[in-house]
Amino acid sequence: MAMTDLKDIQERMKDIKTFILDMDGTIYLGNDLFPYTHKFLDKVEETGRNYYFFTNNSSKDLEAYTTKLGKMGIDITPEQMMVSTDVILQYLDEHHPGAKLYVVGTPALLRAFEKAGWTLDDEDPDVVILGFDTTLTYEKLSKLCTFVRHGKTYYGINPDLNCPVEGGEFIPDCGSIARCVESSTGVYPEFFGKPSHRTLDYIVKATGLKPEEIAIVGDRMYTDIAVADNSDVVSILVLSGETKEEDVPKSKHQPDIMIENIGVLADLL
Repeated sequence: MAMTDLKDIQERMKDIKTFILDMDGTIYLGNDLFPYTHKFLDKVEETGRNYYFFTNNSSKDLEAYTTKLGKMGIDITPEQMMVSTDVILQYLDEHHPGAKLYVVGTPALLRAFEKAGWTLDDEDPDVVILGFDTTLTYEKLSKLCTFVRHGKTYYGINPDLNCPVEGGEFIPDCGSIARCVESSTGVYPEFFGKPSHRTLDYIVKATGLKPEEIAIVGDRMYTDIAVADNSDVVSILVLSGETKEEDVPKSKHQPDIMIENIGVLADLL
């Protein structure tokens, strides 16, 4: 059962040295920054802790996120911004050096792969990769399905089914596109964003901290909370985004801590 008592949460926070923050639904919604976000970030720094942002949204690159945060008055170093794309790039370096890739994604996502030195090939790739493609066309989808049927190695970047947008609405995300591919091919990919254990390994390595010194904060049970399952990393569910309190008992993934929003958490540091 999730910890909800404020005194208990405050005691648990004493061991936390860094916060890994989800973005949409946690610090902002669409382009609307939550009014308590700056209060939380300031308190983290005042207490000698660090924070990083980790987003599963693979439709934009690192520069787009740092620019967006900068416009919201949040200035960070590139090292403080983690994107699910970073996790698969690291994996490809280790397991598929020199491979030719067919990437279904936005121009920003394709640029991220090219910038990392990968060769993109839409005719005879070694590995096919599905990202959150807000520029998806039938041609790209059909080509991806053909490659998958032909047995090409197939990965997905982030498993999110929906992406929250302004006004409490949602748009189909990478996981929903993957379901479409699965309906056609019978194949569902391995994903590399939250909740993949590869993401947790990436975070622990990038922060250089012990798992019990890290707290992951987010609004989704099946990504933000699930990524910390069976680990010493503390999972903190905020109810400012997708998940509502009545949804929590129904989930197979349970947070260590549940709180209304990061503004409340700020008062406990």
